[in-house]
Amino acid sequence: MSIVIINTGCANLFSVKIAIQRLGYQVLISDNRKDILTAKKIFLPGVGSSTSVMMMLRKKNLIETICQLKQPVLGICLGMQLFSNISLENNRCKMLNIIPDLTVRLHSQKYSLPHIGWNNVYFHKYNILFDGIDSGTRFYFLHSYCIYPTKYTIALTKHGSFFSAAIKKNNFFGVQFHPEKSGINGLQLLKNFLEI
Repeated sequence: MSIVIINTGCANLFSVKIAIQRLGYQVLISDNRKDILTAKKIFLPGVGSSTSVMMMLRKKNLIETICQLKQPVLGICLGMQLFSNISLENNRCKMLNIIPDLTVRLHSQKYSLPHIGWNNVYFHKYNILFDGIDSGTRFYFLHSYCIYPTKYTIALTKHGSFFSAAIKKNNFFGVQFHPEKSGINGLQLLKNFLEI
């Protein structure tokens, strides 16, 4: 099976690659359009600034390619936020517009930002991404921006207020947490995605 991690120039590319390899899969980090279009599963990781990642995707002429994908795609952290319409980080940044929702600064109230560390993830309906994982399981987060609950939300977590821990629209899946840093449950989630 051909698995591609889209090269967004972000720091977590290799940690995602290592986690996938631990599950026994071969995986390629690439920004080659042909590699991406012919892959069976695609990962879109991201850390840092939405503006810089979107600029990188635009420079590599990958925005239209990503939006037209029909195979399963998993956005991780900023990669999930890229699926939104607009990010309010750095004023306004146009995103991929896969879901018609905003990425906004987390309303953490008395809690500090960025939101760093382990937090419980809750879901109420079965979704293949969480097969074999209990609602309330803890995953590792590192972010200051989020997508608040929307009709595409499949799991929630709370840091001051509830926000989307995972989303799904058609073949596009997203997780705000880092499964590659979330131990055995994170590996289970990656395995579930790879077996879709």
